[in-house]
Amino acid sequence: MTINTVIKELTITSTPTPPLKNAWLASLALEFSLTPNGSQLTRTKRNGPLSVQKAFYPEGRDCAHIYLLHPPAGIVSGDELRIDIQVNEQAHSLITTPGANRFYRAREDLTIGDSKQVQHCGVNLKQAAKCENFPLETIVYEGADGFNTVDVHLTNESSYLGWDITCLGLPSSGQLFKHGSYTQLNRVYCEGTLMYHDRIAIKPNNHIHQHVAGLNNHSVFATFMAYAAKGQVTDADNKMLVEQLRDCMIAADSKHKVSISQIRQLLIIRYLGDSAEECKALFIILWQKIRPLYLNKAANVPRVWHT
Repeated sequence: MTINTVIKELTITSTPTPPLKNAWLASLALEFSLTPNGSQLTRTKRNGPLSVQKAFYPEGRDCAHIYLLHPPAGIVSGDELRIDIQVNEQAHSLITTPGANRFYRAREDLTIGDSKQVQHCGVNLKQAAKCENFPLETIVYEGADGFNTVDVHLTNESSYLGWDITCLGLPSSGQLFKHGSYTQLNRVYCEGTLMYHDRIAIKPNNHIHQHVAGLNNHSVFATFMAYAAKGQVTDADNKMLVEQLRDCMIAADSKHKVSISQIRQLLIIRYLGDSAEECKALFIILWQKIRPLYLNKAANVPRVWHT
């Protein structure tokens, strides 16, 4: 079996179907470029209820902070949201959201396939481009039928830091995630070659949520991925960094919740626990260590996270 065949089998495809009545088919394409005035959002194309505010520059003109807005604040059966981010040569963008995303309970009166709730985020980085993609948590409600994909396309000379945080149900409100389906798919390509593929599919019949080799009944799982441009970080630097990050988690009494490893040039950090706020706080601590080394900039927490 060739590698192309393997990649083809791993890729999820679907046959287009007519949209359900009242379903949102929304898309948002953003393009960032380096201009004489710094990194700017130079192109926006939108369809449906996805939009952005103007760029903010809390740390200077060389990094544009953008807040993604989705007024419905959730995804229901038949909805399909697509976000495409392109960062051109030497530009730098930081993208986040002002609130949590939500996959609501799917409709049960639909035929198989029609109940799907889909979100896809694609990030495409050109030479020497930098992107930080930090959406707030995604809440998956009881009975959802969600599919969330993050595809990152890198070059050897680009840099990427990004996370996804998933919360199953609302345990603090007594709303547990006992049935429903949710798939999280993360893929990273470098120079067109697939270098990382991670997929978790939670379904009622596979018991991934409950199994000790799966989520072990925890309600929050998350992944933080970091990639530095070629020549920015040496192997010795990365090895030292991983040790420092692990020491941070020991100091935070969270070494049993967070794992840190390196796959080729990609740093992979995972959280498994029961608190989205705790996860975000731990990831911010790690980001504050990673960013100066990978992006040559001190971490500057977006002000929207304080609201």
